[in-house]
Amino acid sequence: MLTTVAAHRLSFSWPDGTSVFSNLDMALSHGVTALIGDNGSGKSTLLEVVAGLRPAGSGHVERTGRIAYVPQHQSVRSAPTVAHLLGVADVFHALAAVESGQTDAELFDRIGDDWDIVERTHRHLDRLGLGHIEPTRATDGLSGGERTLVALAGRLLQRPDILLLDEPSNNLDATARGYLYRAIETFGGTVLVVSHDRELLDRVDTIAELRSGRLRTFKGNFADYRRAIETEQNAIRRDVRDATAHFRKQKQEWIEAQTKLARRERTGRKRYNNAAEPRAVMRERQRAAQVSGGKHRIEKEDDLSEAKSALEDTKDRLRDDTSIRIDLPETHLAPSALAVRLNAWARHGVYDGTLTYGPDGVDLDIVGPERIAISGDNGSGKTTLVNELLQQSRVTAGYLTQTMDLPLPDGTVLDNVRHRAPDVDQGLLRTRLSRFHLRRRSVFRPVSTLSGGERLRTALATVLSAEPPPRLLVLDEPTNNLDLTSVEQLRQALSAFEGALVVISHDQAFVDGLGVTRRIHLERNRGVVSDVRGGVETVHRPAEPAANNGGF
Repeated sequence: MLTTVAAHRLSFSWPDGTSVFSNLDMALSHGVTALIGDNGSGKSTLLEVVAGLRPAGSGHVERTGRIAYVPQHQSVRSAPTVAHLLGVADVFHALAAVESGQTDAELFDRIGDDWDIVERTHRHLDRLGLGHIEPTRATDGLSGGERTLVALAGRLLQRPDILLLDEPSNNLDATARGYLYRAIETFGGTVLVVSHDRELLDRVDTIAELRSGRLRTFKGNFADYRRAIETEQNAIRRDVRDATAHFRKQKQEWIEAQTKLARRERTGRKRYNNAAEPRAVMRERQRAAQVSGGKHRIEKEDDLSEAKSALEDTKDRLRDDTSIRIDLPETHLAPSALAVRLNAWARHGVYDGTLTYGPDGVDLDIVGPERIAISGDNGSGKTTLVNELLQQSRVTAGYLTQTMDLPLPDGTVLDNVRHRAPDVDQGLLRTRLSRFHLRRRSVFRPVSTLSGGERLRTALATVLSAEPPPRLLVLDEPTNNLDLTSVEQLRQALSAFEGALVVISHDQAFVDGLGVTRRIHLERNRGVVSDVRGGVETVHRPAEPAANNGGF
């Protein structure tokens, strides 16, 4: 059976009348389609409509085959155990009852054809790297990434034909993402996934872009999509140049026509006042000239109006993704300057319950404007390491957290920037904010009302505009929950930073775009640090634990 999803003239608006999308058509068949778009464009809403969880305002969706949906966030309130989150708790209980000797018909109805559910459950968990998790385990002890993968395992247990995933790779470390990618690639049915994960996007068959309420599809992966968009935008830029030239030409002709008509009117009035000809003849000539001049004026005004309208329509097709290009010379760090000296890190024991480096620990120096990427599985101690780096920093440091925390969560954009630079003139602060496309009234908006992209720009402006400016900048998973436009804006802003940069990120494409000069990798439960600088790797391994060391 060919599995398909077909949406016909879908429209959806919020209760206040704000339109999310209208007259939207979509057709999906076998393969993986990625749904992309800026934060707030309606991707999750569309996914819920396709899943049948949210009614459309108009239009309808046709689904051929069984459908399964994995939301972005997993609620554990109604799922106290892993078995509940998997959706198999009732079947597990029925099987246990039958195995204990009960023969109630209702138990057999609950089991149905799922007599092998225990084996299949363990098999699916194992395929997603969750073989260590028992179905009886409490869900409140799972990480966000583990919850997502458990929920995915549960949907796969339902043997669906159509799989809908909303940002499944958020909160997943590199290893878990690998399991996710393989699960999607080997699914064998129809997959629609909302994601901004570049590595995942480069593995799909089709890109569907939701932008300004319209949906467009592009065959191929994200790299193919980018090439198609760039080709399209180059053509539109040429059209804008041509339309601009045509508008200027029509404007010049309109000015010349106005000048010519004004000159003709002045000549006519002068001849009339001088009585060069009989007044009746001059009046008739004047009326004829006015009629002719009026027609000419109207024609030129129409030409100018059409040229202006054509130019505006062409510009509307040109994408404006508010690129951030700023100059930050005050963050400059000399190549020989020692930014951080971390001696014998983890010398005294276990951090995050996982790291053990023995009595000698690990020495880490950051010298000059290095660009360092820190990687490692969840729980390997990455955040602990950057906290140590910040504490041992010998230069001014700035820290951008995963959640884009701001010093005054109840304040405005301007309040937060002023909090970090209290002695700087407000006019200068607003100039700095304008570099981050935070202008005019937007600087007085409460930060609680900002979109994801606006919050990113505000957090960046707050950190980078601080007095004194940071010469060490640390970012902890900065691309989590950011759309692709915001990720690119962040990369552009960081390209202007002239100090030492330390980034924790699972987003390999983002890290590669920063021009990283050094990579530090931490291995969970092994106490191993791999430090690669200039292609030369140094591996720090834990010393053998001494006797009676208290578990360290």
